[in-house]
Amino acid sequence: MRLSTVILPFRRWREGGRDEWLRAEQLGFHTAYTYDHLSWRVPFRDGPWFGAIPTLTAAASATERIRLGTLVTSPNFRHPVTLAKELISLDDISGGRVTLGIGAGGVGFDATALGQEAWTPRERADRFAEFVPLLDRLLSEDTVSHEGRFYSAHEAQNVPGCAQRPRLPFAVAATGPRGLKLAARHGQAWVTTGDPKVAETGTPEESLEALRGQLVKLGKACADAGRDAAELQKVLLTGFTPEGSAPLESVDAFVDFAGRHRELGFTEIVIHAPVPGTRFAADRAVFERIATEALGQLGEGAP
Repeated sequence: MRLSTVILPFRRWREGGRDEWLRAEQLGFHTAYTYDHLSWRVPFRDGPWFGAIPTLTAAASATERIRLGTLVTSPNFRHPVTLAKELISLDDISGGRVTLGIGAGGVGFDATALGQEAWTPRERADRFAEFVPLLDRLLSEDTVSHEGRFYSAHEAQNVPGCAQRPRLPFAVAATGPRGLKLAARHGQAWVTTGDPKVAETGTPEESLEALRGQLVKLGKACADAGRDAAELQKVLLTGFTPEGSAPLESVDAFVDFAGRHRELGFTEIVIHAPVPGTRFAADRAVFERIATEALGQLGEGAP
C-alpha cells in the first residue's frame, strides 16, 4: 500500500509553503498532491489560495524524489489544449514525477468563476467524457486536431511530449457509470472519497460496504473495456468518510483504518497535511508518525 498526502495551496511559498513540500518528501510520502481550484470552500474561500500548476512547479524544483500531482483537476475552468502544455512542462521540470488526478468537477465556486452558469450533473459528465480522451491525445501525440461539441484543437503542437511515456499517468476520480468507463479506458489509477450519501449520517461499516460496491462497478467497467482492473491503482482520498479525521488521532487508529480499506482492494491512502481550525485539523506529531511508522505496522515496508 502507498501512503500519500494532500497539501492545500494556501500558504505563501516563502512563509511555510515550500517547507511543507520539503517535509512531505522527508517523511517518505509516495505522492504529494494539491487541489486544483481557483478558490475553495469556507474557511479558505476568503483567504489566500494559490494556483495548482505554479505551486507544483515550485514543488518540483524544491524536491527530488516525491511524486507530485493534482487531486483533482476538472473542466470547470480548464481547457485540454492549454492544460496539456502546462502538464508537459511540469512533467519535464519534475523529471517525470507528475500524476494528473482528474475529475468531472462540481458546483462550488469554480463552477461560475468564469461567468458561466453552473453545469448540471449531466453537462459535467458530457464535458468530462470529451475532455479526458482529448487530453489523453494531447499528452501522447505530437500534433492534435479535434472538433468536438465542447472542445476544439487545431494543429495543437505538443513536442516534446511528456517525460513519462507514453504520457504522465491519469488518476480518474469517478463513481458514476460514465466516469468509471473513462477510468477504465484512460486511467492508471482510480480515485474516490467514498459515498457522500453515507459520509454525513452513515457508519464506518456502511462506508466500507459503499466502497465495496464502487470497486465492483469499477471492475465491471474494466471488464467491459477489456482491461484487468488489477492494472489500476485504487486511491482513497480520506477526510470525507464517516470516520472524518479520526484515523489521524493515532498511529493505531490509522493502521486499523488503512488495513480495513486495504482488504477491500485499495492500494493508496491519501491524508491531508494538518490545517488548524479546519476539518483537516490534526496533531502534527501524530501525522508525522503515521507517515513514518504506519506502513511498517501494516507490513508494507517503506511507502
